[in-house]
Amino acid sequence: MTQTLADLGEAELLRRLARFAPPGQLDDDTAQLQQPSADLLINTDVLVESIHFSDATTASADVGWRAVAANLSDLAASGVDQILGITVGLVAPGHTPWSWVEGVYRGIDSLLEVSGGVLLGGDCSQGPVRMISITAIGTLGPLRLHRSQARPGDWIVVSGAHGLSRLGLALLLEDPSLLGVTLPSALKEQAIRQHQRPQPKLDALKMLVTCKPEELPWRAGGTDSSDGLLQAIDCLCRSSGCGAVLDKTKLPQACGWPDGPHWQRWCLSGGEDFELVVTLPPGWAKAWIDLQPSSREVGVITDQAETIVWSDDNAPVVSEGFAHYRAS
Repeated sequence: MTQTLADLGEAELLRRLARFAPPGQLDDDTAQLQQPSADLLINTDVLVESIHFSDATTASADVGWRAVAANLSDLAASGVDQILGITVGLVAPGHTPWSWVEGVYRGIDSLLEVSGGVLLGGDCSQGPVRMISITAIGTLGPLRLHRSQARPGDWIVVSGAHGLSRLGLALLLEDPSLLGVTLPSALKEQAIRQHQRPQPKLDALKMLVTCKPEELPWRAGGTDSSDGLLQAIDCLCRSSGCGAVLDKTKLPQACGWPDGPHWQRWCLSGGEDFELVVTLPPGWAKAWIDLQPSSREVGVITDQAETIVWSDDNAPVVSEGFAHYRAS
């Protein structure tokens, strides 16, 4: 017989979840975190069923992994040095199988094992749909990446290819728009993996910090592309009072992905790629690209406030990305 959350009750649920955290960590309503004096970075993200995940595309362990990855990606895009831990808020209907919840926490634990950090605590509640809210805490390193730090003349550099997560979702849903489109099997596998188990770019951040030229200050603009590459660049420009010129020939296209009707749109606005999008002085940008081959320059920051155009014809760059609370 399948056990549900209604069968278990809150006390038993918390008892079972306690094995994913250090001993005694879930025995109180608050978590004490002893840490030497340091600036902390704190981030919260919420994943909602039918909006961010579904049983059709995402196993429960992948839901847990993705929930943590979304938070750690934001911390990486802010200059995190060390992941300290996370708290988890879980909402689910009473008929939810325990096996689904256990899978979520196995996915959470899997990513924490490779990224660092521990499960600090959280809360559980009954609700009409499944939701996971995670708060992640980390320490700030020497580089405080911030959207407001872009400056004219900076190169816009991304840590890797874009559009893969959106392609992976289309493949999992057997999107009819892909009929007749020939894609290499390796690309398909990469796209599905990117959608189900995205990798927060903590290693790319470490390389970025390592390669800073000594003569340059610790200044760089940064965000991640969780809501799409173009939206990330737009956020950088708006916060910094700048504009951008993008080069179509330099867009971060995955190896083996042929040009076609989906490629540029999903690259710019597919979302959930969780790559770093950073603005850097040219010398620093070149050093990062040399050190990390997957990173590439896609454009340049300008002094034309909040204007993003293509380099070949000066036409505005337009592509609709993800928007929170958009009517369905």
